[in-house]
Amino acid sequence: MLLPAFSVSAAEYPSVSGECACVYLPALDHLIYDKNANRRHPMASTTKIMTALVALENSRPEEAVTVSPEAAGIEGSSIYLQAGEVQTMENLLYALLLESANDAAAAIAIHVAGSIDEFASLMNTRAQTLGLRDTHFTNPHGLADPQHYTTAYDLARITAAAMENEAFYRIVSTKNKIICAADGSKPRSLSNHNKLLRSYDDCVGVKTGFTKISGRCLVSAAERDGMLLIAVTLDAPDDWRDHTAMLDYGFSRYEGRILNDCQGTTFSLPVIGGALPTVSVSARSSPTVVVEKDDKEIKAQLEMNRFAAAPIRRGDVLGVVRYTKDGETIATLPLLAEHAVEKVPVHENLWDKIKSIWNR
Repeated sequence: MLLPAFSVSAAEYPSVSGECACVYLPALDHLIYDKNANRRHPMASTTKIMTALVALENSRPEEAVTVSPEAAGIEGSSIYLQAGEVQTMENLLYALLLESANDAAAAIAIHVAGSIDEFASLMNTRAQTLGLRDTHFTNPHGLADPQHYTTAYDLARITAAAMENEAFYRIVSTKNKIICAADGSKPRSLSNHNKLLRSYDDCVGVKTGFTKISGRCLVSAAERDGMLLIAVTLDAPDDWRDHTAMLDYGFSRYEGRILNDCQGTTFSLPVIGGALPTVSVSARSSPTVVVEKDDKEIKAQLEMNRFAAAPIRRGDVLGVVRYTKDGETIATLPLLAEHAVEKVPVHENLWDKIKSIWNR
């Protein structure tokens, strides 16, 4: 069984102003575009992607955070938190990722780990779990430090891990948010600095950054037809245009393809020892796979036994459709029983009855 081919002409390979850049496809762990993607470079406030990920993995959104004097007095971008002010962790994460607030970053770090240095250690440990060899953190906000660096590729992988967290995804895709202190005071209106959320269809995040040393840094993400793309630029004077061109290029090359050839098809499977002679089996969903748009074929192979044994419950998996490309499995679709089939008791034969009477 073959699926229909689909192809389009790829967009022109983008010319990017960034010193370092990449377009990353998490579903395939693949770089679609690469410009000095493995060169170490300062990352400015895109640091806060890892800050948020570590915070979300080591705290609860509803936790109360008391802002320390050290956090309230941090330099750089700020929402003007006051020492002693109490905010929820979730509110601080909104401030961190929408307004790029350094005071929120420091408050989060001190609450989670006790100090800036200890939180940076957590960030570096998390980078190691992702297998990153060219990333090192010394702080949670991204202020310049010779030992604070990453690469475009590493930053894309950090972002891919963060986007798997539902709370992170929700926050970075939010355009505007109003937060208040725990007692309902100090309302603050937050606006996401990521202009692509308003200018690029399907954009779902992620984070801006800038220092004089790093230049303009930007991480963006867009999702279309179930396929997520992540674009990164470091030191890019024309980053908004760069990301529009890079994401367009990625979507021209790859697509999320819904494999719906089996949806709605019902198979009848014989049943052994059941109250019904057969059970109806069908697929209730259609998997989505990420493939190049010029892929000519994906093969679908039905794998199902010749019969099923009772009892059978509704929803039992009785087979699969295996999708392969170039001999490799790229998706499987379970085939489920549409109804239950009760087991019929086995009747005793004459000899069994005689033995049971004799043994009484």
